[in-house]
Amino acid sequence: MKFTLEAKDTGSRARAGKLETDHGVIETPIFMPVGTLGSVKAVPQPELKHEINADIILGNTYHLYLRPGIDTMEKAGGLHKYMSWDRPILTDSGGYQVYSLAHKRKLTEEGATFRSHINGDLHLFTPEKVMDIQRTIGADIIMAFDECPPFPCTVDYAKTSMHRTHRWLDRCVARLAETEPKYGHNQELFPILQGGSYDDLRTESAEYIASVDAAGYAIGGLSVGEPTDEMYKTTELVCGILPEDKPRYLMGVGTPVNILENIALGVDMFDCVMPTRNARTGTLFTWNGVINIKNKKWEQDFSPLDPAGGAEVDKMYSKSYVRHLIRANELVALYITSVHNLYFYLDLVREARKHIKAGDFNEWKNKMVVQLSQKL
Repeated sequence: MKFTLEAKDTGSRARAGKLETDHGVIETPIFMPVGTLGSVKAVPQPELKHEINADIILGNTYHLYLRPGIDTMEKAGGLHKYMSWDRPILTDSGGYQVYSLAHKRKLTEEGATFRSHINGDLHLFTPEKVMDIQRTIGADIIMAFDECPPFPCTVDYAKTSMHRTHRWLDRCVARLAETEPKYGHNQELFPILQGGSYDDLRTESAEYIASVDAAGYAIGGLSVGEPTDEMYKTTELVCGILPEDKPRYLMGVGTPVNILENIALGVDMFDCVMPTRNARTGTLFTWNGVINIKNKKWEQDFSPLDPAGGAEVDKMYSKSYVRHLIRANELVALYITSVHNLYFYLDLVREARKHIKAGDFNEWKNKMVVQLSQKL
């Protein structure tokens, strides 16, 4: 895997780059649609590839381990073949899901014991097992197993959690060194930075994971309830420490405005369930602001879904029609709104990339933050 910095903005830390993998090139900054169970909800793979033009998508280790299971995944030849996707895949290690199962799990030095949310069965994730599972899933980018501390938490809890994450990282690195990639393509590890809301711990964690010669680095433990200003402060701090010549991935973030602000701070990669999850409840992100398509004001608005949007659904369907479909619980509404939102997110980062290369990103970003924050 090779990362090349192609341009830097003159008024911010924003960067444009190119990440080369065995399954294709990823142009950064990039937003990665979330395909938790091997499917981006309501969006078939041809639309992901040809309409939305996603360079890379996510799968989730925890969920794929439980369903369909690792035996099935291996017999299928890995997730790429199983879901008919020939572009890059990143797998989340399951650390966030373990965090979200706080009432059903126990953490020890060995790993995390948890009960399945499906049937209550008991399972153990160790760093070694998580590496083996991700090898079998076959992602191009695999994440180290970490603990995501809650917000807020005490400094003692954050410190204990961070050091455990670092020790688990060492075990992940060792396990990968003694195993081989599957399915004939390379698999690269991204360590995950933790430290809660404490600057000194975030600094220590950034320095620790930067000491590991990895293909890229992830910033974890944000977008878990902390104020937005806290997120930006932490991102700015750690991006000043992480290697300049490697991609930086901010996990689980976020709104279009969050993405633009964090690009300005030096982040290259993003993922979030927001565009598809919000689409299913009728929230649309557009170039002119945020629309709740269920509102009565759109009932007889026969203008295109998003006149400024570039997706085929934006021109083909009216606001009135999509509102009708959502309110009538028609399944095709989930497809239309999900394609719209994902296209918008990908269009947003592609436009950001153009302005970074032109050198006027910060000026454009400041204008767009105001525009995208409007409630229509």
